[in-house]
Amino acid sequence: MLVAHHLVDQASDAAFAIDGKQRILSWNDRAERLLDYRRREVIGEDCAEVLRAVTLDGKPVCAPNCDGLRCFVRFQPFEAKSCLAVHRDGHKIALDIASMVMPREASDGDQMTGVAVIFLRGQEEDGQQALADTRLQIFAFGAFGLTIGGRSLEVESWGRKQALTLLKLLLVNLGRAIPREVLIDKLWPDVDEKTGWGRLKVTVYYLRRQLRAADINETVVETKGRAYTLRHEAVCVDARIYEDFIAAGDACRKRQHWEGALDHFSQALRLYRGHYMSEDFHADWCSEERERLREIHLEMLTDMAECYVELSQHREAVAVCRGILVEDPCRENIHRALMENLIYLGRTGSARAQYFRCCEILASELSVEPMPETKELYQRIARLRTT
Repeated sequence: MLVAHHLVDQASDAAFAIDGKQRILSWNDRAERLLDYRRREVIGEDCAEVLRAVTLDGKPVCAPNCDGLRCFVRFQPFEAKSCLAVHRDGHKIALDIASMVMPREASDGDQMTGVAVIFLRGQEEDGQQALADTRLQIFAFGAFGLTIGGRSLEVESWGRKQALTLLKLLLVNLGRAIPREVLIDKLWPDVDEKTGWGRLKVTVYYLRRQLRAADINETVVETKGRAYTLRHEAVCVDARIYEDFIAAGDACRKRQHWEGALDHFSQALRLYRGHYMSEDFHADWCSEERERLREIHLEMLTDMAECYVELSQHREAVAVCRGILVEDPCRENIHRALMENLIYLGRTGSARAQYFRCCEILASELSVEPMPETKELYQRIARLRTT
């Protein structure tokens, strides 16, 4: 039987083999030339943390429990076209990923699972432009924006502002059909149904015309009976990619891959350019989704602080904790985490001051005292100051 590492060595493409835990078992010369990692550097490492591949719109391809691993477990081949992997020096490389699964007998080691051989086919630099995502890209964090093929749409110049609001309404309910009665009520709450339906038809027509003028297929806004929907497969939304990065980071964190988790969390953080639909801050139709994403964001920052602590990077943990408290000063657990990290840095005076700041905020905002564990931490700080 052909042993997996022989197949890897003889492959005409860059290739490597992994076991059922995503650990790299072998790595050929072409993979070295493509990504500049030597065999000794990657053998035994998690393949997701080595490749760090994403789609062209930034969605993670390589992550714990990714689609490739799920195919591996089912003994099915996997393919991902037009990805971007990270070279050793940090720049992105366009490539296609494919795999074949071999039985455990194909391993020359003591593997209890099968072995997957992963093939990486790098794409020519001049062909990379042809891979540009032709989907409508929507930026919902911070200032709202639309791009297609790297070109921005000047939505601020649209003559019908309600067309943009309609698009945002459909985005908040991405992939779900919204009855026209609901849309009319959100856009024109004070008009009767007949007048509202007339306005809605004109607004939908205008929105589709603007998209068509930007070379976007107007069926991105689809009619379904008496309802409309924004087709999720036709758009790329920063908020969805953001959540994908967080999920990948959380999976790394649970496996105690702290650096991998921080890499994913940092990529998510770069996408969070401000609150969701910040230009519509007082609109009730997006407030629930905004609050959900805000809570996810604060929990991610909390997990980032934990990762920094595990890596003994206490200055970074302090900075993250302070950032969380700017957003939500009533999080007592973050006050404690901040005090703990200040203690590690030898800044007991700052830790003591933070305790009194915590007491002040809890009293003024919630009319409560600190929890027992917070008071116990303060007693420990007090003892440190007297030694």
